Amino acid sequence: MTATYLKAAFGDRIQVTLVESEQVTRIGVGEATFSTVRHFFDFLGLDEADWLPKCAGGYKLGIRFQNWSKPGEHFYHPFERLRVVDGFSLADWWLELGDRSQPFDRQCFITTALCDAKRSPRMLGGSLFASGLDGSLGRSTLQEQRDQFPYAYHFDADAVAQYLAEYGVKRGVRHVVDDVLAVEQDERGWIDHVRTRGHGDLRGDLFIDCTGFRGMLINQTLGVEFESFADVLPNNRAVALRVPREEATEMDPYTSATAMSSGWMWTIPLFRRNGTGYVYSDEYISADEAEAELRAAVGPGAEDAEANHIRMRIGRNKQGWSGNCVAIGLAYAFVEPLESTGIFFIQYAIEQLVRHFPDENWDPQLRLDYNERMHRVVEGVREFLVLHYKAARREDTPYWKEAKARKAPDSLLQRLEMASSHLLDDETIFPFYHGFENYSWNAMNLGLGIIPPTSRPAIRHIAPDNAKREFARLKAEADELVAALPSCYEYLASIND
Repeated sequence: MTATYLKAAFGDRIQVTLVESEQVTRIGVGEATFSTVRHFFDFLGLDEADWLPKCAGGYKLGIRFQNWSKPGEHFYHPFERLRVVDGFSLADWWLELGDRSQPFDRQCFITTALCDAKRSPRMLGGSLFASGLDGSLGRSTLQEQRDQFPYAYHFDADAVAQYLAEYGVKRGVRHVVDDVLAVEQDERGWIDHVRTRGHGDLRGDLFIDCTGFRGMLINQTLGVEFESFADVLPNNRAVALRVPREEATEMDPYTSATAMSSGWMWTIPLFRRNGTGYVYSDEYISADEAEAELRAAVGPGAEDAEANHIRMRIGRNKQGWSGNCVAIGLAYAFVEPLESTGIFFIQYAIEQLVRHFPDENWDPQLRLDYNERMHRVVEGVREFLVLHYKAARREDTPYWKEAKARKAPDSLLQRLEMASSHLLDDETIFPFYHGFENYSWNAMNLGLGIIPPTSRPAIRHIAPDNAKREFARLKAEADELVAALPSCYEYLASIND
């Protein structure tokens, strides 16, 4: 992603060399993304109908949280902003007018109906169900995001990496497949070159560390300290399976996050199979026990699937950019994949690197500003993820009991106290950009059970007629779309032919 984006951004004004070893495998367990990832593909000029079928891709309209309150219950965190009526969101009006016996998300979002009906976000002709959002964004960035795009992607991460490698080479990226034997520094302590087995010494001005949890450049060579988040996010292991679907024509247009005894299980539907995995803390369950619980939960198809056990480094480096080295992806930071933030962190880091790209003067302020922005985006996501555990109503195992009692940032505790009185807004969520808007915070709080007892007093002084009409309009639109849209599988099959 980094190599192709830098080449697309700067063209022949810079030379980009990508070095990777055939001996080092990727953590390719199938990936879910943010809806903002479309900026990345559009910036490269890639057509969804071309690259998505080559990467076993599927659609993601949101995340379905299963069993986080009690067995059998679920709610959605969709890619959909709440509608506003007379200055207040539909969630505010739901507290006043809604049917409390019915889930909040079913009454305030269209997306939930599409998820339940397994609908594609696109018609068979390719048009998007949400008017005004179709078409390419061109060379746009996260900073230019104005509208909420209604879906993200699921895809095979290895296939995307291969696709982008071929794309980049055709556009001038030098791709060196070789083993790095050593990393040599200059008199300043900066990186001078990497020594490879077959290509000798490879020199450069700027080095990007994409070596994953090893942090070969940023940690092992430059000695940048890693700050763990284990005190608030203790999940440190995962086990993943690739499982063929028995009913190949049935395909969910969402990621599932299902609460388990000592963590949670992801299900990511790809075109012909599912990627599944169990994220857990080894303080509460062993690797063998986690694998057995995962296989039992997945059921048929899991028996012969090979298990991929992963040790996760949860936290971030104290500097993402040190000297002439920038760490991107797992080499910089990782929080557990509960909200699919891994590729979002990569995309944001690449865009910020382009904005702060150095010249021969190496202005230190550019590096400081880059590091501060990366720090804030990770801290915001960390706080949002901790909310999931603090607000969850599961208390049936030692893991979930501890989740309620575990340490949390003071700022989050203040927000949770506020959320028990009234819904959060742009002024009361984490104040710096971190990818999640106030509708996400409210969807999680309300879905997990932090529900104010009453609406804001101001609403009770406003005539409810407009709000009632909007609730009726939303339901009618949802019913119409469910009837008109093809299934997720049906549409993807049409572009995979």
